[in-house]
Parts: sequence; C-alpha cells; structure tokens
Amino acid sequence: MLVGAGALIALAGIIFTLQGVGALGGSSMSGVTFWAVAGPVIALAGLTIAAVGLRRRSAS
Repeated sequence: MLVGAGALIALAGIIFTLQGVGALGGSSMSGVTFWAVAGPVIALAGLTIAAVGLRRRSAS
C-alpha cells in the first residue's frame, strides 16, 4: 500500500516539476517557480514513503 502511494506521490512531484520549469504546458502551474521548487520536494517525499513501504515489506 505504501509503495503504491509513494510511487503516485513521486509521479505527481515529477509532473509538478516539469510544469514549473515550463516543460509541460497547458496549466496554470506552467512556468511558476513555486512548482519548480516544490515538485522535487514532493517527489522526494514520495520516494521516501515508497522506500519505507519496501522496507516493511521485506522485513515481514
């Protein structure tokens, strides 16, 4: 469960980053510096959640 949630959060962070730097257009987030900075932080949080889920899975 945590692995899937973490992967989705990481994917959202990557999309936010791409929109923030202007690589993905068509949204109000495109070209906004906040999303270029917040996106990698969100992606890192998602990866951390996924890693915790993997550790719990392997410990069981």
